[in-house]
Amino acid sequence: MSQDNADKTPADTTAPETPEVAEAAETAPAETTPAEAATAPTDAPTPPVTEADVAALTEVAFGDDVLVATPTGPGLAARLGAEAFGTFLLVLAGVGTALYASVTGATVFAVAVAFGFALVAAIASVGHISGGHFNPAVTLGAVLAGRTPARDLLPYWLVQVVAGIAATAVLFVVANTLPALDGQVTSFFAAAANGYGEHSPIAAQGIEGFPVLAALLIEFVATAVFVGVILAVTDRRASSVNAAVVIGLTLAALLLVAIPVTNGGLNPARSLAAAVFSGSELLKQVWVFWVAPLLGAAVAALVYRAFATSPALEDDEDEIIEVVELV
Repeated sequence: MSQDNADKTPADTTAPETPEVAEAAETAPAETTPAEAATAPTDAPTPPVTEADVAALTEVAFGDDVLVATPTGPGLAARLGAEAFGTFLLVLAGVGTALYASVTGATVFAVAVAFGFALVAAIASVGHISGGHFNPAVTLGAVLAGRTPARDLLPYWLVQVVAGIAATAVLFVVANTLPALDGQVTSFFAAAANGYGEHSPIAAQGIEGFPVLAALLIEFVATAVFVGVILAVTDRRASSVNAAVVIGLTLAALLLVAIPVTNGGLNPARSLAAAVFSGSELLKQVWVFWVAPLLGAAVAALVYRAFATSPALEDDEDEIIEVVELV
């Protein structure tokens, strides 16, 4: 090895800077010192999860299997007004048709259909406000089934009874204007009231009327079926059907069975409203048309809760919480 080679230094292996590399070096952020890191702004805080976010996440995660409660809705006054209107319409049309059946020649079928059509109209018009009960038995069933708050039971009953009596009062005043009924309006109203024994509709044909046991049984069973249909067709898992039409047709069909026995009650408010203007004898029998329908509604609601309700929403709470925490 020559001395010249030993004196040579290793060649500089660093690549020459190109214009692009130089420009990148100038624009690169400078290294942050500890002092600068302490004063550097932190990331923006995560926005809080709102109720709208929870609802949207729940809908995405579970679809129609979970209902998200909303804090808004009709107030008690609006719901009571809707119940009053619907009950007034139902009693006015149904009892009115039955009242003038002897004059117009309306058959049992016509009376049943009148009640059914009136119920369809009432539910379609204001059912979305109050739930469309228009019947103390239906309200009791809805409460026991967990569809209606228990605190609404007595207010609903009160307005249903008052609205029913108001409707029959209109019919009573109109009937009083007919000269042919002078002094006989009470007996005229008795033909549209609910009763048993000598006040059973079949007794008007000279046949011994159905006894109290038959009245209790038919009113109990028919109301239980009616409330059961209502709870089923309005279930959130029910197929897409017109609930108002189904409920109205069910009432009409059940009245076709009950009218020959008791004049077809299935509604304590309707029964009391007609009895008020039909004399003391029918008022003494009205207890049957409260006890039997209320018991039937209670049985229907309890059976529904035992066998037909979907799993409680509480089962999905852990999954909902996990989804919210991911936001």
